Amino acid sequence: MKAFFTTVLSLFVAVASFGQTAQEIVEKMDQVMAAHKEDGVQMTFEMKMPIIGTISTKSYVYGNKYRLEMESDGEATTVWSDGSTLWTYTPSEKKIEIETAAPSANPDGNAEMLEGITAGYDVSISKQTADAWYIKCKKSKTNTDKDDPNTMDLVVEKGSYLPKSLSAKVSLVTVTIKDLKYGVKESDVTFNPAGYPGVQIIDKRQ
Repeated sequence: MKAFFTTVLSLFVAVASFGQTAQEIVEKMDQVMAAHKEDGVQMTFEMKMPIIGTISTKSYVYGNKYRLEMESDGEATTVWSDGSTLWTYTPSEKKIEIETAAPSANPDGNAEMLEGITAGYDVSISKQTADAWYIKCKKSKTNTDKDDPNTMDLVVEKGSYLPKSLSAKVSLVTVTIKDLKYGVKESDVTFNPAGYPGVQIIDKRQ
């Protein structure tokens, strides 16, 4: 009898999931992300380009502080910022440079790209698996913004309704945002020199 009710419950969940439209799924995703607006967030941002290859940046954001872990052509770099100071660590050179941070855009702007994604796009479910919906976002005829890509591929996790990835191709460059998670702590984005013994620290601030 227990197995019977488990099967019925599984079928009910499957039917409920199947009945949702792409628009409803994305709206639910927006609601979940809005509920985490004040939480620390992490994500991976990738750019894939011909000849150059893939440039990957993992970002951790907490308030106005952030840490970026970048990798390109085998070269790794870590950057911390508290909004006024910038610390850049280059492992291959065993040095950390401290500079005055230049005014910049919100470091979690990549996450904001995932909000209101249906604006200017027609969305449809291209497929679904046991754990995710695959949504095709096609630029609407009324969308005259030349900077918007013609199509985007959005993957939304079932259960949590969090975005698993968003990919778009602009010219020859493919841009992907993925692995979005909440729960970053301030210690995750604060530079601590004690964690880098033997590394040369150069203060270039005036």
